[in-house]
Amino acid sequence: MMTHTVPNVTMHDGVTIPAVGFGTVKLNGNEGAGAIANAIRNGYRLLDSAYNYENEGTVGEAIRRTTVPREELRITSKLPGRYHSYDKAVVTIQESLYRAGLDYYDLYLIHWPNPIQDQYVEAWQALIDAQKWGLIRSIGVSNFLPEHLERLKKETGILPVINQVELHPFFNQEAQRKYHDENGIITESWSPLYQAGDIIHNETLQGIAGKYGRTVSQIILRWHVQIGAVPIPRSTSPQRQLENIGLFDFTLEDEDMQTINRLTRSDGRIFDGDPAVYEEF
Repeated sequence: MMTHTVPNVTMHDGVTIPAVGFGTVKLNGNEGAGAIANAIRNGYRLLDSAYNYENEGTVGEAIRRTTVPREELRITSKLPGRYHSYDKAVVTIQESLYRAGLDYYDLYLIHWPNPIQDQYVEAWQALIDAQKWGLIRSIGVSNFLPEHLERLKKETGILPVINQVELHPFFNQEAQRKYHDENGIITESWSPLYQAGDIIHNETLQGIAGKYGRTVSQIILRWHVQIGAVPIPRSTSPQRQLENIGLFDFTLEDEDMQTINRLTRSDGRIFDGDPAVYEEF
């Protein structure tokens, strides 16, 4: 079976991650482990999980089903909102490792800032310490707004290497990405294909896909790569897994990039998940 080679990007702590990763939400149990193991065999090396996905064990099982050396993989998990207090966060990171059967995570993120609860700085301090103890190689966040990131910098002196945010052609996060670029933070895109069943019928994107002889999904994921974001698409289909990673033998022209940029909407979020007010426990 053909596999694709994915280039790496370097985070501000010097650690590299692939320019495209694999999302694992809703991939659970034996079927999930099979799909994730297939993704690894198909060339994916960055895997994205979370404590709240309840599949860290599935990810660990998938890793054990392949022959890829552990050091070639970049495994991510995320801290849920109910465990933001320092002591709970430390225990939860340990539990995440036990669930997956791993000695360390390559990336561990705070899943949401939960600003009303207002314990995310405490949670961040737990990640900083867990990194010192060797439990995590690189520390980051997910769904943090610039105001939350500024507070982490002000109160701990340490900025995340990565911020994983909702990002797709209908919500392109231009201002957020600009802040990341100015502060050396990698932008990672969750739901990079929006809701794939809907977006593949978009006529503008279909037109661009026809021009390049590619699928709509490939056009969208290539757009992510060219705006400097790291997309993490999810698919259980081996064929689509290969398609979603085959992005590095073509380039979108500037006019097509601008056309895709213009698809963004002020209300483009998939659900009402504004990090300024949304709380996830």
